Amino acid sequence: MAIEQKVRLVEELFDKLEIEITAFQFETHLFCNSGCGKCCSTPNIDASPLEFLPWAFHLFLNGEAEKMLNELSMTSTKTCFLYRPLSVLENHKGNCSNYTYRGLICRLFGYAANTDKFGKLRLVTCKIIKEEQLENFTAAEEVINKGKYVPIFTDYYMQLKQIDYKMGMTLLPINEALKMAIEDVLHYYAYRPFPGGIENSA
Repeated sequence: MAIEQKVRLVEELFDKLEIEITAFQFETHLFCNSGCGKCCSTPNIDASPLEFLPWAFHLFLNGEAEKMLNELSMTSTKTCFLYRPLSVLENHKGNCSNYTYRGLICRLFGYAANTDKFGKLRLVTCKIIKEEQLENFTAAEEVINKGKYVPIFTDYYMQLKQIDYKMGMTLLPINEALKMAIEDVLHYYAYRPFPGGIENSA
């Protein structure tokens, strides 16, 4: 499958998820605190290269892929390279420099569920939401287990793997996943013409 087609399929999956998460937020009144980067500043997050393929493709179209690959190769940070904290002293406050092209893990966390060992759906979210929005969080878990739809991590990762099993199955530290996504795009176009007429698709 061509890279362009994979990118479109990943973006379609993300668009579907965005609609579901927006509806879930509206119904449960759960939300991330403005400017909070607590989850983004957590070290050792794993991700698949496939979920960052649209980002890598966007970099390639704009002539920035090799520069970003070099920067990633030189970093030693365990936190996401794309996270921008406000300052060293306020590392848990900041924003994503890649928000439009953020990965699947970034989109799911906070507003999706996993099944526990008893077969019950449990909302996977942060301590801040659980503690500061306890009433809404508790109400959300109750309606989920009464049948209210919520995006499920495993379902979405299964759908991702159906686009490209190898890329979707591979879980790496997030910065390694970013690097591999860029490398795959660069390798693909090493002996192919620059994709024409699709500059606005990624």
